[in-house]
Amino acid sequence: MVSTTARIDQSAYIAVVTEVIGRLTASQTENVRAAAEVVADALAAGSVVQAFGTGHSSALAMEIAGRAGGLVPTNMLSLRDGIIFGGDAPADLDPFVERDPAIAHRIYELAPVEPGDPFVIASNSGANGSTVEMALLARSRGHAVIAFTSLAHSREMASRHPSGKRLFEVADVVIDNCAPFGDAALSLPDAGTVCAVSSVTAAIAAQMMTADVVGLLLARGVEPPVYLSSNIPGGDEHNQRLEARYAGRIRRVAA
Repeated sequence: MVSTTARIDQSAYIAVVTEVIGRLTASQTENVRAAAEVVADALAAGSVVQAFGTGHSSALAMEIAGRAGGLVPTNMLSLRDGIIFGGDAPADLDPFVERDPAIAHRIYELAPVEPGDPFVIASNSGANGSTVEMALLARSRGHAVIAFTSLAHSREMASRHPSGKRLFEVADVVIDNCAPFGDAALSLPDAGTVCAVSSVTAAIAAQMMTADVVGLLLARGVEPPVYLSSNIPGGDEHNQRLEARYAGRIRRVAA
């Protein structure tokens, strides 16, 4: 819901984002649980979560991969991977490359992916070529696909993918971040909106999923492979011990 109030300040934003979070937690609990079951099954079998997003949706991939309190067997896949891992020219990364389906294949081929790995793919609009292609590519290779997207936004969008599909139409599990069309939540007096919510709600949904994954693993008697902060005593040693289990399967680069 976009606020129609003429008031534009932090309290107006807090009121709107609190309402959106309420809708998220009321409506998406079952979908988050379904996603967590996919991830827990994969981790129990020794697989790694592959997380991908472009633009500000890359924040969702960062929320899942390689953070304190998060799961160790995770990778962040990025539009920059061709440069970082493949030696591609920086000039290839133009501002509209997220619309190009071909880049998904380059990212996939450079990633340390194995057959049982589930993919978590984030796109608020769900319409850009690279994210839809990544979902289709992953599913064609037998991977489960979990989508984080705004249904309100995506349903109003024409796909930029040749298939005409949007992300929510090609995923196995869909988590709606409940952001409004256009993402921003406060209406300006003349035209336009300000103050986005999708990064906030997607992060909450990601942490809900992580909580469910850990709970499911504990219920099975499986030690959850969870990062400690590297900025507390013993954090580095703990994390290195767990990362060693996934040598060659996970990668970390400076954010």
